[in-house]
Amino acid sequence: MSSEQPSKPPPAGASPAPAQHSLQRVPASGLRYPSSKKTIYDRNLNRSRTAELSRASFAYLFGEMITYAQRRVTGIQDLEKRLNVQGHPVGLRLLDLLLYREPARAAQRPTRILPLLQFITTTLWRHLFSRPADALERSKDNEDEYMISDNDPLVNQYISVPKEMNQLNCAAFVAGIVEGVCDGTAFPARVTAHSVGTEMWPGKTVFLIKFQPEVIEREAFLQRG
Repeated sequence: MSSEQPSKPPPAGASPAPAQHSLQRVPASGLRYPSSKKTIYDRNLNRSRTAELSRASFAYLFGEMITYAQRRVTGIQDLEKRLNVQGHPVGLRLLDLLLYREPARAAQRPTRILPLLQFITTTLWRHLFSRPADALERSKDNEDEYMISDNDPLVNQYISVPKEMNQLNCAAFVAGIVEGVCDGTAFPARVTAHSVGTEMWPGKTVFLIKFQPEVIEREAFLQRG
């Protein structure tokens, strides 16, 4: 004879006891946080102003960017356009960072074309390549075109371009950065990279900056004022 007592039915009107479900342990996230609870966003922006990225790391990352941009492209122009698009948001963010690091009296967005181009060829170029650009010229034929020359762009030093793509210039990524800086300062422009190699500088690149008509109109108005 069994010693177990029969279970009593619940009283009338009472809700049944909740069913017991087995609990599964949720795996912890794979993200690891420092013991100080601080992330890269808590770092002082001026602390790393003199820090430099190793060229090996840059060459690897930039090579992967080109490989990613090369997928499903229709030609060289399409590939250069994708590199330009990748560089544009970098220029927008670098503009804010570099202006933040400027002294309080000098931290002003350029309001004229020449100060903007001087900012690009000196402050921006030094930040990216640890040296200024090699030349800045204005077109003799078109007043809305300016040219920045770099005799040996860093972004092309570690890229091996096949013969069938010898017209490709990976400095289109830098052109996108310059275009982002121009757009961020309300000087909308189209920036393209062109190979103009010489015997002394076979990798020389000229960045052609073509400003929109409203920029030239505003510049003329400020000159008259």
